[in-house]
Amino acid sequence: MSDVPEPSGSSSGLPLLEARGLTVNASWGHIFGPVDFTVAEGGVTVFAGPESRGRAALLLTVAGRMRPSRGELTAFGRTNDAQHLFNRAAVAWIDEVDGIQQAIRIRDVVTELKRWSSPWWKWVTPAGEDDLERVCRPVFGSYPLPDLEAFVEELPELSSALFRIAVGNHRRPPLLVIGGVDRLTRRENQVLLMERLVDLGRTQTVITADVNAVAPAGGVRAVIPVDNLTEGQFLGLDHEDRT
Repeated sequence: MSDVPEPSGSSSGLPLLEARGLTVNASWGHIFGPVDFTVAEGGVTVFAGPESRGRAALLLTVAGRMRPSRGELTAFGRTNDAQHLFNRAAVAWIDEVDGIQQAIRIRDVVTELKRWSSPWWKWVTPAGEDDLERVCRPVFGSYPLPDLEAFVEELPELSSALFRIAVGNHRRPPLLVIGGVDRLTRRENQVLLMERLVDLGRTQTVITADVNAVAPAGGVRAVIPVDNLTEGQFLGLDHEDRT
């Protein structure tokens, strides 16, 4: 993480999320907790812990997509109000909630976003370059945008991650929660992705995860080691396990 630039934007640094004894259990058993942490407003915060169903569930919980079973999560001034948090957070690059069908073109995904953002009675034309620019440029920065006719499954891993983040973040709410940067297999791609998250952190609060509990550097506001995470991958989330 030390390879990314220091942010030049300002943020209040006030607590945006505070967890005390936060615990989540699914219908099939314990997932994570209890954990305590504070996430400041603005910039990038990294939860440090191995990739696991517990880590993914923690990210979903701080985005309001899973409800705490025990403990407290105070976010945006309200405690254990998952719906309030849900409405102020975007989730991206976490397969359990935002997986994109692979055999689909970029144009079709962006067109569908246009439909969701338009009144029900309005005719929506297929997405063009201007639509792609509007959705993707804030996340991609100077990195080349994907071709509208490309299939999602054809994208290189960094482009695929950035595209999913752009789609998930198209509303640009105050909080953006993103799957772990260590999901990328190449170190240089992890560095490039973190550069883009730091840039997004100038105008949003960004939370992600990484297996490495390194000291905050390179534009990352805080790295928070998180224990009590259930190992292994998701067996699946029943409907009642999610918000």
